[in-house]
Amino acid sequence: MRIINARDYEHMSRQAANIISAQVILKPSSVLGLATGSSPIGAYRQLIEWYGKGDIDFSAVRTVNLDEYVGLGPEDEQSYARFMRKNFFDSVNIDLKNTSIPDGLNGDAEGECKRYDKLIASLGGIDLQLLGLGPNGHIGFNEPGESFTKGTHKVRLSKATVEANRRFFTDGRAVPEYAYTMGICDIMQARRVVMVVSGRAKAEIVREAFTGPVTPRVPASILQLHRDFTLVADEEALSLI
Repeated sequence: MRIINARDYEHMSRQAANIISAQVILKPSSVLGLATGSSPIGAYRQLIEWYGKGDIDFSAVRTVNLDEYVGLGPEDEQSYARFMRKNFFDSVNIDLKNTSIPDGLNGDAEGECKRYDKLIASLGGIDLQLLGLGPNGHIGFNEPGESFTKGTHKVRLSKATVEANRRFFTDGRAVPEYAYTMGICDIMQARRVVMVVSGRAKAEIVREAFTGPVTPRVPASILQLHRDFTLVADEEALSLI
């Protein structure tokens, strides 16, 4: 495990974007596993800036997103499909046909999860997976539990996760209670994993995840066992380790 200690959110975002851009430059057809939420937005903005300067080309890149809310379609304002277009895809030269996100409108949960795992396998796996860290240690939407879930699955979101995501639903709608998410096996099979974490509020879970035991009760702790894992975090998030 490698830890990059950033000064603040902007520095953290630039450091993560450096790693992602190097991956794409060295392998233009890279398969990137992408995350949503507030943590990776700064990295996406930095990549957009470098794309605008002609420093990076996304035309051959393929992407698979970690998760999507069950019941939300790609045009829903709060869907992760919409989030990715708004915060990244629409501002670079990526072919939307090369981007993949679980289908939140597919009511056949078993079928959708199998489809997504087959899709990831058909791409040859993930070259670089970008992650955030949930307040309860979840990665993707893999919530704390009694065991690590291997493949893509439908998950009931914990109360902590629902509350953490409520700030994105400013239109007064209820936060969805279920999501499709890549499993721990999908994430751990990525050839490289990069996590971005910022803020004092994440300091305790950072300590639990990366200095405590590996346990499904803190899903991110499994990353201690990954062969090429980089934690990019600001000083506040790293203040307890």
